[in-house]
Amino acid sequence: MKYIKLSLAPTDRAIHPIDRYLAGHEAISREALLHVDARADGTTVLLYRVTGDGEAFDDALADKPDVYDHDVVDLAGNGYHAFVQAEAAKAGGTLLEVAHDHTLIVDTPLEFTDDGLLATLVGTHDNLRAALGAMPDTLDFSVDNAGTYVPGSEDLLSPLTDRQLEVFETAVEEGYYDVPRQATHKDIADNLGCAPSTVDEHLRKAESRVVTSLIQ
Repeated sequence: MKYIKLSLAPTDRAIHPIDRYLAGHEAISREALLHVDARADGTTVLLYRVTGDGEAFDDALADKPDVYDHDVVDLAGNGYHAFVQAEAAKAGGTLLEVAHDHTLIVDTPLEFTDDGLLATLVGTHDNLRAALGAMPDTLDFSVDNAGTYVPGSEDLLSPLTDRQLEVFETAVEEGYYDVPRQATHKDIADNLGCAPSTVDEHLRKAESRVVTSLIQ
């Protein structure tokens, strides 16, 4: 399985029109989208993490006609979880629809930035490439990163430098960690255009940091 990490804007075209309402609401600020799912009954359910005035936002959702159900849960001073069930988007071409059409997983959480949204799509190489070609003109995007997808790997790999991560991911893709091993340090070095000794050094440091993260 492969992944691509995208920067997307506007967020309401990437996710659901309800996001425009959340983005413009003065009572709260969006931190992350923890879950999103299109239901067979023609609605979409979304779970946000937000900060701000949760009570005012709860009242506002209650008055919004296209919101079928909602709940705003206080996280004891650490913001709120906002559950929203809303009418499905009438206009096509959102990121969710592109992912569905190309059999891709939208990895969560999705993070909001000042410029838009960070999202990760997971699937086969061919499906991801086809999805990029199917992105609608109404959605601006750029590919920030790509590689082999390992569930939960972001926290494990976060201690690595960019170069260590590049060597580590290349080693995985080349089959260095397969049983039996399918690649050598020289194979990885040839792929990256460096010396085998450089690969050895980066892999040893990367392995040490990942193993340390696993047992701490």
